[in-house]
Amino acid sequence: MAIRKEILDELLKDKDPKTMFFSEGLLGELKKALAERVLNAEMDHHLADSMQDEVSEGDKAANHRNGYSKKTVLTENEALELSIPRDRRGSFEPQLIAKYQRRFPGFDDKIISMYSRGMTTREIEGHLKEMYGVDVSAALISSVTEAVMEEVKAWQNRPLEETYAILYLDALRVKIRDGGHVQNKAIYVAIAVNMQGNKEVLGLWAAENEGAKFWLQILTDLQNRGAKDFFIACVDGLKGFPEAIESVYPRTEVQLCIVHLVRASLTYVNWKQRKEVAGDLRLIYQAGTVTEAEMQRDTFARKWDATYPMVSQIWRRNWERVIPFFAYPGEIRRVIYTTNTIESLNMSLRKIIKMRGSFPNEDAAMKLLYLALRNASKKWTMPVQNWSGALNRFSILWPDWMPALDRA
Repeated sequence: MAIRKEILDELLKDKDPKTMFFSEGLLGELKKALAERVLNAEMDHHLADSMQDEVSEGDKAANHRNGYSKKTVLTENEALELSIPRDRRGSFEPQLIAKYQRRFPGFDDKIISMYSRGMTTREIEGHLKEMYGVDVSAALISSVTEAVMEEVKAWQNRPLEETYAILYLDALRVKIRDGGHVQNKAIYVAIAVNMQGNKEVLGLWAAENEGAKFWLQILTDLQNRGAKDFFIACVDGLKGFPEAIESVYPRTEVQLCIVHLVRASLTYVNWKQRKEVAGDLRLIYQAGTVTEAEMQRDTFARKWDATYPMVSQIWRRNWERVIPFFAYPGEIRRVIYTTNTIESLNMSLRKIIKMRGSFPNEDAAMKLLYLALRNASKKWTMPVQNWSGALNRFSILWPDWMPALDRA
């Protein structure tokens, strides 16, 4: 609805343009005036309703206004001191700002947004004071962020889809205080690509150490929440990890992360020759077919076994879990053979964690990581351009899973 020019001219009369958008300027005055106008309109309706009740009940002591009470309310950008109308009976319950409400909608979101970017309670308190002139206690900030924990629990226990195309599993380290000592705990992250080709974080879990035994618990949790099948699981080289996956999801094809395999290989190589060795390894995993990859592997062994025998042994020992991605067209191989999808996410999480140093407890860490994941997921796009081609290939390799594809 357009505001008439005459009204705007009257509002702007004798106003300093430089302070117009300040909290104490025209904008602040308008917010206060509009809020108080709404509150008074609500009181008029309340008194009119009261009068009807009095007539029907034969009550001769009519309800009426009884002055105002002062109340400071926090908005997204400032603190407003409002005059709240009162009635003689004390029965007025305003809808705009409830009786015990101290913050307008949107203010809590601002606190949570700052918290999700790694700011501490003290930093949020100082930022609100500096930017908006609003005094907010540390207790209030804590209570606002604490409310996120209920959302985290609901998210962590939400039902999952029955079938996912790709599952990525990884963990990162977080410093958490426990019994007066700061300990490094493992936070496990599971990301899946659903049948529409979109990435989805399935959950976060905390444990003392990263290990295949705990991954088994996580996979069981995913299964209990409704995830019946994953076509491919891309994992790092953690011992026992593939076996843990296959025990819960026997039909899932386990793909070792090629990036992790290359890193593990290069630990045995002199730094002066790492670039050359990495180039020769690239010929293996960038081959067009499994047969060509085997030829490149054997060529690599003939060239380097005399100097670095462990490298080719690593590749031969894990070969059955190296080659699954060769069954797919080139444009989606990169999505399958590396855990970069989850590692890039973990990198952004580590930046936020680094800002915080350590967390007072596990819940505090989970809150922040959940909010950071929520921010990161807003920027996600399709993992590959030719997702329809990937689905066609899945339908050939797993024809008995086609009903799941049809429902997607």
